[in-house]
Amino acid sequence: MLLKNKLAIITGGTRGIGKSIVKEFAKEGAKVIFTYNKNDFLKEEVVKEVNNQGGFCEGFKIDVRDFSKVSEWKEEIIEKYGKVDILVNNAGIIRDKALMMMTREDWSDVIDVNLNGLFNVTRSFIIHFMKQKSGNIINIASLSGIIGLPRQTNYAASKGGMISFTKSLAKEVAAFNIRVNAIAPGFINTDMVKELNGEYVKAALKGIPLARFGECEEVSRVASFLASEESSYITGEVIQVDGGLGM
Repeated sequence: MLLKNKLAIITGGTRGIGKSIVKEFAKEGAKVIFTYNKNDFLKEEVVKEVNNQGGFCEGFKIDVRDFSKVSEWKEEIIEKYGKVDILVNNAGIIRDKALMMMTREDWSDVIDVNLNGLFNVTRSFIIHFMKQKSGNIINIASLSGIIGLPRQTNYAASKGGMISFTKSLAKEVAAFNIRVNAIAPGFINTDMVKELNGEYVKAALKGIPLARFGECEEVSRVASFLASEESSYITGEVIQVDGGLGM
């Protein structure tokens, strides 16, 4: 098991890529703590699924936009478990629109969750990692943050900021034996992608050399690799999981 005896925090763990990472990490032996913001039923579903497979996970309703609440929750986790080894910043939202139609709220909501939430959670745990002189941070960015995709100026800005955050922090905390990396998925078969209209899907597929959308498990396995000692000499990297779309 790649993550045996590790404790991992995953934000946004009830759907899509986040849920897949929760399940993958638990399968690899980690104790998994995940956050969610709205749906209690989905949280219970994830916990039940992991427990039925012999793993361990626990869900907490946390709004990553609230710095003080996140800080209080971090103290609760440290007090209960004593140590955190891995942090995966996955929580995020989209509000896709052409810029000419985008409202101030469309912009600020995406930045607040995707980028300010990244700061709030990482800032809350970074001192703990520095004190224990170990830690592993994985940020779930997006191909849109690298190449930019139309109608996603808000999302691309948030994910591009996440990538720059990753590289800067990796340099800052390497001396404390803390690694920081990012994953940039392309089109992955999540609920969001399944809602796209057929013409858009056809156009998107034409640009992907592997000629298909990815699966959540193909992202979560990369996350598991980055979270493990198998990647012990990798930091500050952004791994694209996009079927070649970003080439």
